[in-house]
Amino acid sequence: MKKWNANENDAKNGNDEHHKSPASHKSHQSPPTDPNRVLPPRGDYQTLLSFQKAEVVYDITFRFAHKYLSRGDRTVDQMIQSARSGKQNILEGSKAATTSKETEIKLTNVGRASLEELLADYRDYLRVRDLPQWDKDSKEALFVREQGRKTPQTYEIYREFVETRPAEVIANIAICLIHQTNYLLDQQLKTLEKEFIEQGGLRERMTRARLNYRNQRPKE
Repeated sequence: MKKWNANENDAKNGNDEHHKSPASHKSHQSPPTDPNRVLPPRGDYQTLLSFQKAEVVYDITFRFAHKYLSRGDRTVDQMIQSARSGKQNILEGSKAATTSKETEIKLTNVGRASLEELLADYRDYLRVRDLPQWDKDSKEALFVREQGRKTPQTYEIYREFVETRPAEVIANIAICLIHQTNYLLDQQLKTLEKEFIEQGGLRERMTRARLNYRNQRPKE
């Protein structure tokens, strides 16, 4: 059985950005765009590390809610739906990127908000039961951060812990992963907003493409 250990030289600060997993910071990296191309080469959501981590969070939450929350407790459905919304909106935002930068930004924001709601549910679970939430610099949190460096991110990385550790450990693992996912989404949103300001939306790209086409046509 694996033991909890930590790299004591890891970054020491607070909030989502300090739960980051360095190997996981890159999202879609768009290649140099053809000025005549109307639809950008996006939509491969499975390569997004934010999606991979959100999917792991969903897989953990589905098992956690059914195992440790009472049957009939509304929180079961709420937590699972929040986890699913986080994952699905990242997916749908990535797919929408081919036609609408605005929709991509909107859906990514919805996914981010859903994960924030889920984060509050996990914190509530620990707080009302007088269970500890790991400090960001604890050996346990640093160990989860180390697992977050592995790519691709899949549930299999965490399966042993989820299936053998008590509820408070699983809740804390989920909290660490949600922080990592939220950090990635914050970086994604900054990039998307910058791209929108610089390149505009579909209408602007279509206008540029038409103008470029007209300018390149041989004059009669």
